[in-house]
Amino acid sequence: MLKVCIDATPVRGKLTGIGVYTLNLIEALYRKQEEKENFILDIYFHPSVKNWLKRSLSTPERLTPYLQVSSVPIPVSVAHLLAKYAPFILPYFEKHLDKPDIIQGTDHYIFPYRKASKIMTIHDLTFIKFPQYSTKIVKGYLERIKYCLSWTDAIITFSESTKQDIIELLNIDPNIIYVTPQASRYSPEYLTRQIVYDNRNMVDSYLYKPYFLFISTLEPRKNILTLIKAFEYLKQNYKIPHQLILVGKKGWNYKDILEIINTSQFKEDIQHLDYVSDELVAIFYSQAEAFIYPSFYEGFGLPVLEAMTLGSPVITSDTSSLPEVAGDAALYIDPTDYYQLAQTMLKVVDNSTLKKEMINKGKRQAEKFSWQQTAEKTLNVYQCIS
Repeated sequence: MLKVCIDATPVRGKLTGIGVYTLNLIEALYRKQEEKENFILDIYFHPSVKNWLKRSLSTPERLTPYLQVSSVPIPVSVAHLLAKYAPFILPYFEKHLDKPDIIQGTDHYIFPYRKASKIMTIHDLTFIKFPQYSTKIVKGYLERIKYCLSWTDAIITFSESTKQDIIELLNIDPNIIYVTPQASRYSPEYLTRQIVYDNRNMVDSYLYKPYFLFISTLEPRKNILTLIKAFEYLKQNYKIPHQLILVGKKGWNYKDILEIINTSQFKEDIQHLDYVSDELVAIFYSQAEAFIYPSFYEGFGLPVLEAMTLGSPVITSDTSSLPEVAGDAALYIDPTDYYQLAQTMLKVVDNSTLKKEMINKGKRQAEKFSWQQTAEKTLNVYQCIS
């Protein structure tokens, strides 16, 4: 019986992409375990620095439904420093894990448990390919990843595009890199009348006219300034009645984005909502004129898949993993060309037949991905290295 331990550290607070992946993978693997697959799943987490200093090692709320949850009582950043300057201390923390055969790190890090096979998950290499779009903290990932690679047996990533980046930029043997695509957190049947009814006040407040939608963290890599410029061009030259709704928490270097919004002559039609519920996000997806995702670089591009699942036409960049995820269901643009983006947005507005075709293609494309498949491919990795 194979014993697997997964690092659930990203599953805390308001989940971003890495937390969404980690939680959905854990849930899917638990379902596989209930089907009497030949493995046992445990979970562990590292405390945040803040909680560690307060000596608080309580299990994050989203992990409490699971029985086998352990804490490795040291923050990831401190463990990295120990690996660098005092590696002989790290084995002391191994006793907090119950003798796993395999451990999987889920966020560009893997604890160096000596007697287990170790898998590191790499979501993307933005901090190497586009350092101008990365914070100083994220840039520090590279040093940490290089340390972890010295004891890593396998790497999981989510697209062939990112796998190629890992091969080229980190000089990694392709035979130890495995691609396990992610999936939407929503099913096509997710939205019910009850969900729409429960959120009617927010819906009435924001969805009172047609709108284009963007969902992700507000940061330079997402290329939101180009989207705003394209939207302003359409408002100025074609007098479209639409809003632009931006949903996402404020990330790194977001102030320029908010300043552009606040000084825009069309600022009344540009709405920014911070972190909102999964239910409201799903409603926004389902009623959008189009979902626009002009990101410069993505390791997978999960919002594209979510939008397609819930029936939004998708316009996205022709870069990195995005064509791999969206297939023939999206319209693609050069992320540096606001005029091309504007014309593509207009094409969807003016052509109801095209819009309907994009919705149908998007739903079929989204059906190719599921968390069950992600779990199965992840289990295959475990079997390969055990």
